[in-house]
Amino acid sequence: MKRTLMALLLLGGLALAQADGAKIYAQCAGCHQQNGQGIPAVFPPLAGHVAEILAKEGGREYLILVLLYGLQGQIEVKGVKYNGVMSSFAQLKDEEIAAVLNHIATAWGDAKKVKGFKPFTAEEVKKLRAKKLTPQQVLAERKKLGLK
Repeated sequence: MKRTLMALLLLGGLALAQADGAKIYAQCAGCHQQNGQGIPAVFPPLAGHVAEILAKEGGREYLILVLLYGLQGQIEVKGVKYNGVMSSFAQLKDEEIAAVLNHIATAWGDAKKVKGFKPFTAEEVKKLRAKKLTPQQVLAERKKLGLK
């Protein structure tokens, strides 16, 4: 009984984080669109691409770095090149960044495509906040993952 109650509380907490993440994602939807499809050749899609990133060793950390420090330079997603700037969202609290990452990892089914997906936590964000990277350095981290 206690285990069932604990599981329900944990699932409820994740649902609240996702609800908050969906609200925060509204700031992202202008570029990446509500459905995560982005705008071809202008803003890259997140739907489908987040699973690709999460499947890479270091992908979780990279996604956190993108939100904390932004991204600048040419990337390629699903065969389409993008060369722009994503702003930093470092003004968000650690738990807000974790919530929006959980939203983008689950909203379009990407978490189901990644073996053993675990929700992002505020502690993970806090740990990486100390790195202090430039958007160009985040691009270099992307390249280390084998993503173009």
